[in-house]
Amino acid sequence: MIWSTKETLDREEIRLIQTKKLKQTVQYAYQNVPFYQEKFKEAGIVPEDIQTLEDLSKIPFTTKDDFRNHYPFGLFAVPKEKIIRYHASSGTTGNPTVVGYTKHDMKVWKECIARIVSMAGVTYHDTAQIAFGYGLFTGALGLHQGLEKVGAAVVPMSSGNSKKQIKIMKDWGVTALIATPSYALHLSEVAQSLGLDPVTDLKVKYGVLGSEPSTEAMRTKLNENWGMHAYENYGMSELGGPGVSGECPALHGMHINEDYFICEIIDPTTGEVLPEGETGELVVTPLFRQATPVLRYRTKDITSLDSSPCDCGRTTMRMSKITGRTDDMLIISGVNVFPSQIEEVLLSTEGIGSNYLITVSKKGYLDKMDIDVEVTDSSLLDSASSLDNLLKIVQERLHTVLGIHPTIHLVEPLSMEASKGKAVRVIDKRKE
Repeated sequence: MIWSTKETLDREEIRLIQTKKLKQTVQYAYQNVPFYQEKFKEAGIVPEDIQTLEDLSKIPFTTKDDFRNHYPFGLFAVPKEKIIRYHASSGTTGNPTVVGYTKHDMKVWKECIARIVSMAGVTYHDTAQIAFGYGLFTGALGLHQGLEKVGAAVVPMSSGNSKKQIKIMKDWGVTALIATPSYALHLSEVAQSLGLDPVTDLKVKYGVLGSEPSTEAMRTKLNENWGMHAYENYGMSELGGPGVSGECPALHGMHINEDYFICEIIDPTTGEVLPEGETGELVVTPLFRQATPVLRYRTKDITSLDSSPCDCGRTTMRMSKITGRTDDMLIISGVNVFPSQIEEVLLSTEGIGSNYLITVSKKGYLDKMDIDVEVTDSSLLDSASSLDNLLKIVQERLHTVLGIHPTIHLVEPLSMEASKGKAVRVIDKRKE
């Protein structure tokens, strides 16, 4: 279902809307946020220099550190009297990145979410269970309000208490699950441990998943375990929360709400804007935020852009699945390793479960990588030959993909703590 006609405008109409809103946003941020006045002065530019979308590259980047250095309200453009909601990042180190919302901001946020859940197939006929944690994190309340806008019944379950999650899904006839991909997969395994087959015993048809990147292997496993259609969406607190983009049934990338966001791809090292189709770091400029306007925010997420027409009928530009972050790449004995590469191998190996943890440490002067991962059937741990065979398969596949030999530890099903928010997949003890 296409929620808004803005999703089907021709490319020239989209550019005209973006150009008009960009000039307004730049002028607004400059007039109301001293941080941007200083940034523009340092760059030797004034708002009037920004007349086209191509001029966007003249504006300096905004980073997470800028938010933290101006904690809590140094990047706000309105007085407290106009703020009706606060949210903050879920980061665990340093000051959180704080964002505010005016009534206008909330109205636009709801519209963006309504489009994204509609892309996934959710309508007023559905009951959606939100298994994100409610609080300063933008995911739960962000999706909640957009789901209500399309008329879906919302079950504000929050995260944790997995057995109760399954009971409510079954008893209340839940048809859409809102969660992180990793927690959604964990819930399917909990259901199976309770003697239920999610495909036949539950009614979940749609997964609207976000807050963390996932692989195609993860999507395949989710769809198999649930018998549902899993769709990703993208956003972050600094950009106003979820609502930047989302997947449609064609699964050719996440459609960007381009009348509210401008996306660029840059070389993460040089900062140079890359041509459409090339892979690099995503930079986003929201075009609607009154409380905390943001210009050219560096997300650190690695993706690419595609403006070609989509089979679903939408004309909005799409961003490809996030393949990693510029700051999550591990260098193991000189070899570049992304956690997503490891996940692809693990989830595509029969007998291996969805929960895993990568630990990197030093043994003398050498890097050492250990991977703890659950098996799907505890009986595998009782058979030395079966265990050895599975270990060999995993080790050989990882070596083929990574070029290194991590140590694999196979453990009991559901024995590892499941993340209720963003999954913690890597512990790098070399930094200690």
